[in-house]
Amino acid sequence: MNIKNLFGDEGAVSPVIGVILMVAITVILAAVIGTFVLGLGDQVQSSAPNANFQFSYDSSAESFTITHNGGQDVEASNVEVQVNGDDAQAWADGSGSSGTISTGSSTAFGYNGNSTGVPSAFSSGSGSDVLVIWSAPNGGSSNTIGSSTIPN
Repeated sequence: MNIKNLFGDEGAVSPVIGVILMVAITVILAAVIGTFVLGLGDQVQSSAPNANFQFSYDSSAESFTITHNGGQDVEASNVEVQVNGDDAQAWADGSGSSGTISTGSSTAFGYNGNSTGVPSAFSSGSGSDVLVIWSAPNGGSSNTIGSSTIPN
């Protein structure tokens, strides 16, 4: 047995492996570029922030305050407050800021139509659900990131 002939035909292996690697790289690049060209890249990256909110109620003033109590910062322009499922107002419509909602940021609204001391009020009242709703900047999806119920 001639050992030289046994290992002498390895020249064709290297070009085959090279072609396979080039095809794989081309497919991966095409998939990544296609994802962003079709606009799917923004939807993949738009997930609801992980934020905690504290709700406090003042029954004598018929108002409530929502305070960002920790977690990720949230853009105020992407957040609305909804009472009783149909009455919605932007976070900044309350006494809150229109910039970034960070830990310690708060906004206040009235309820039962009372806007004394607050810039805006909801028509619903006691027993109504209060939701903090985040909407994706590109309009793709929305999630409830905080909830409470106005006490009786």
